[in-house]
Amino acid sequence: MTEQAPNEARVIPLRPPAARPPAARPPATRPGTTRPASERPATAPPRAAPKEPLWRDLVGDVLRRERLAQERTLKDVADAARISMPYLSEVERGRKEASSEVLAAAAHALGLGLGDLLSLAQGELVRVTSRRVAGGSRGRTGASYDGLCLAA
Repeated sequence: MTEQAPNEARVIPLRPPAARPPAARPPATRPGTTRPASERPATAPPRAAPKEPLWRDLVGDVLRRERLAQERTLKDVADAARISMPYLSEVERGRKEASSEVLAAAAHALGLGLGDLLSLAQGELVRVTSRRVAGGSRGRTGASYDGLCLAA
């Protein structure tokens, strides 16, 4: 009965080994020992590819740019669109995914049609992505996009 429990904890994985992400930190070593260079963690993880811009960010940028170009306040446009000022602010900042009804109301309050708003956002998307890709057109010719396609 003098048997003591070892000082090591037993780890029971929750995911199968193939699905487990790489360990956040390497397994512990005993005090006073060092790990060989082959077992040391890499200094920096590889960088992820840049993300595509979100549609809500692009639409929000267009709404804000149009509002500021007209020198109108957020309150003025929100009142004209009959939506709350905090909600319009969040839409402009890309924090809310606005419905087509809200986008149409905001666009009309700015003197734009919904098609105009979406066309401007699509132009912004082409501009942002073509700058980032810079020549990686996957077999396309140098022509830009002429249309807009949205899927529900």
